[in-house]
Amino acid sequence: MNAHDPRWPAALLAAVLAAPLAHAESLRCNGSSAAEGDSRLAVLHKCGQPLLRDSYCAPWVVGPALQPVPEPIAGAMLPCQPVEEWVYDRGPGNLMATVRFKAGVVQSIRYGQGPQ
Repeated sequence: MNAHDPRWPAALLAAVLAAPLAHAESLRCNGSSAAEGDSRLAVLHKCGQPLLRDSYCAPWVVGPALQPVPEPIAGAMLPCQPVEEWVYDRGPGNLMATVRFKAGVVQSIRYGQGPQ
């Protein structure tokens, strides 16, 4: 089947609908749930103080290969992107959770053995 085949739009739609949906992680704490899009203040209110905190300035990335913007351009045109990561110890038998904030809101929540 090619793009000139009249069945092509229907086949494309079927493929998109059959693709698995992205699953955003959330963090259950104290009877509440912190999720992508929550502010730092909301996460702090719902989950309390994290075990560890880190902040750094991440480079901007472009293109499908997510290449960093070259330094002469990045330094002159684009400031770095402030990122914070908070690590929560969820207790025995539970994986640690790392909450990443960009622009003051939760961008992602990852589960694992701890800081990487």
